[in-house]
Amino acid sequence: MRSADLLADAFDRVSETVHEAVDGLGEEELTVRLDAGANSIAWLVWHLTRIQDDHIADAAGTGQLWTSDGWYERFGLPFPPAATGFGHRAKDVAAVRADAELLTGYHDAVHENTLAYVRGLRDTELDRIVDEAWTPAVTLGVRLVSVIADDLQHAGQAAFVRGALQRR
Repeated sequence: MRSADLLADAFDRVSETVHEAVDGLGEEELTVRLDAGANSIAWLVWHLTRIQDDHIADAAGTGQLWTSDGWYERFGLPFPPAATGFGHRAKDVAAVRADAELLTGYHDAVHENTLAYVRGLRDTELDRIVDEAWTPAVTLGVRLVSVIADDLQHAGQAAFVRGALQRR
């Protein structure tokens, strides 16, 4: 198995978990917060997709689908276009309202873009430095694994919230 295939499989698992957490829920369910400081399914999926879009675009040297494909306008959120959810407070989480079709539409577009990028990678490219702000500097391979890890954590949190809602 090539590294590119392994990365594609990992991103596929993120996408599957996102769909399991979102599919069949209405906007009200997607925006429920288990308490005033908790994240909603909508915010979690939006955030993990924004981070993936941002980081893949940066690594690939391309624009983010969020702005280039009009997702920013479709969501109509009260944040600047560059916002990814990093540093958001409770009021920001509450502002993320979206239905399942919008959330999975954006996620699926980013997922397909991600797969197209990672499937074309050669193993030697994974050692390329993509961020010198850290010590040690971050390689492409480390960045991609970080995105996968963060995405899976947030997708799992969204699945947990869905489970809690279904048990109510």
